[in-house]
Amino acid sequence: MSQFLFDLAVLRYCQPLRALLLLAGFTVSSQSQAATYKIEPDTSNVRFAIDHIKTSATTGGFYNVTGILQYDPSAKTGDISLIIPIKSLNTGNKFFNLKLMGPDFFNMEQFPLAHFESTKWHFTSDKEDPKVTRVDGKLTLNGQTHPISLLATKFNCYLSSPLKNTVCGGSFTATIDRTQWNIKKYVLFGMTKNLTLNIQVEATEQ
Repeated sequence: MSQFLFDLAVLRYCQPLRALLLLAGFTVSSQSQAATYKIEPDTSNVRFAIDHIKTSATTGGFYNVTGILQYDPSAKTGDISLIIPIKSLNTGNKFFNLKLMGPDFFNMEQFPLAHFESTKWHFTSDKEDPKVTRVDGKLTLNGQTHPISLLATKFNCYLSSPLKNTVCGGSFTATIDRTQWNIKKYVLFGMTKNLTLNIQVEATEQ
């Protein structure tokens, strides 16, 4: 076989392979990417409840939470970072607010911000419409960083008519041992060390 005929045969053989490679390249490049969302401080907060000396529960919350969300349900991936200003703490009692922001509890002067960074998102096995079930991450509070898991009670995205944009939001809950973050006041007097957190986030696509 002449070199010309050999080259022609090779070219004809490679054409289907080349087409497959091009198609594969197109498929990879057309895969969905995680959308980026900005956390809305007006509708995002971290509320807490702590049993008070084995009787009633003391409740309060941190507000004006900011941060960034990245979310791609088709790929079952997510990432969220939250910045929580300690000075936004509100229990409905000004004196108690100041007490909790003091050095015995959240120590606002030394640590004015708390942070949450997700490390892994968990989804249902539904291929058509996977739902968020849990978000693992690290909570930095009072100068200490420890892992926590947030249980998703609901999480969804929708097209907002007023904003003319996609909005994602949901509710999460977790119970932490506050002594891990060096908040130990009154534990010896019967105030539980377990702190229940209820987290509400809403974010708008950028």
